[in-house]
Amino acid sequence: MQTIASPFLWLVFGGVVLAALAIDLVLMRHGGPHKVTFREAAWWSLGWVALALAFNAWLWWQTGQQFGAAAGQRIGMEFLTGYLVEKALAIDNIFVFLMLFGYFAVPEAQRQRVLVIGILGAIVLRAILIFIGAALLARFHWILYLFGAFLLLTGVKMWRAAGAPPDLERNPVLRWVTARLPFLRRYYGSALWIGRGARRKFTPLFIVLVMIAVTDVIFAVDSIPAIFAITADPFIVLTSNVFAVLGLRAMFFLLQGMADRFHLLPYGLALVLAFIGAKMLLADLYKLPVLLSLAVVAGIVGSTIALSLLRPARTPVPARRPARPPPARR
Repeated sequence: MQTIASPFLWLVFGGVVLAALAIDLVLMRHGGPHKVTFREAAWWSLGWVALALAFNAWLWWQTGQQFGAAAGQRIGMEFLTGYLVEKALAIDNIFVFLMLFGYFAVPEAQRQRVLVIGILGAIVLRAILIFIGAALLARFHWILYLFGAFLLLTGVKMWRAAGAPPDLERNPVLRWVTARLPFLRRYYGSALWIGRGARRKFTPLFIVLVMIAVTDVIFAVDSIPAIFAITADPFIVLTSNVFAVLGLRAMFFLLQGMADRFHLLPYGLALVLAFIGAKMLLADLYKLPVLLSLAVVAGIVGSTIALSLLRPARTPVPARRPARPPPARR
C-alpha cells in the first residue's frame, strides 16, 4: 500500500486522536451523565470542525515541505474533500441514531454512553475496512469498478427511500435478536442485563447497542468506497474518516430535535454517492480534478441543506411510534 505518510505523520495523527478522545470523554462527560444543552453541543461541534481543519492545514504544510507545494496542495484538497463527504454521511448516521433513541425511548442520561460506544466502534470498523480496501485496490484494480457500481446503486436506492418513514418493526436484525434473547420491558440505569447465567435477561439498552453496532457496519461499508474515489492513500482515507467521526456525539446533540428540518438532505447524499460512484467508474477514462470534486460535493450538500431550511416539508412528519421494548421471553 503506497502512502505519503511517514512514521512521524502516523505518530502525530495517533497522538491527536488519542488526546481528542481523552478530552472528549473527560470534559464532555464532566459531572457524570447529563442532558447536553444545545449551546454546549454547538461549541463542541465547532471545536471538532476546527480541529479537523487545523490538522488539514498542518498536513498541507507538512507534505508541501516534504514533496513540494503542488503535492501538498493536492493532498490537502484530498483530505478536505474526503472529510466533507464523510461528514455529510455522518449526519445521515446521526438521523438513524435519533430514530433508534426515539423508538426505544432511551433516557437522556444514557444516550452519551451509547454514543461513545457507537463512535469507538465506528472508528475501529472503518480502520479495519480501510486497510482491507487499500490492500485489495493495490492488488486488484478492477475492485475500483465494483466500488463505483456499489455506490451508484446505493445512491439510487437512497434516493428512492428518501422521505419514506423507516419501519423498525420489519428490521431483520431486530427481529432476530428479540426472538432469541430474553428481554426486560424497562431500563435499569446503565445496565445491559440483569441476573446471571440462565436467569440473565437483557435490558432495552442492550438492543439499542446491537442496532448501533449494525448501523456502524452499514455506514462503514457505504462510506469507505466513497472516500477511495477521492484518494487511494490509506493515510488520507483514515484521517479524514476519523476526524469526521470524532465530532459525531456533539453533532448528535446539536441536531437533536432538528432532524425534520433537513428533510432534503437524504436526496443530497444520494446524489453525492451517485456522483462518486460514476467518478469511480470513469476513473480510467477521465480523472476528475480534486478541486472540482470538492466543489460538486460541497455544492450538493450545501444546496440541499439550504433548500431544506428555505422550503420546509409540506406534509408533517409522521409521529414516531411510542417506545415499546420487545416483550420478555418466558
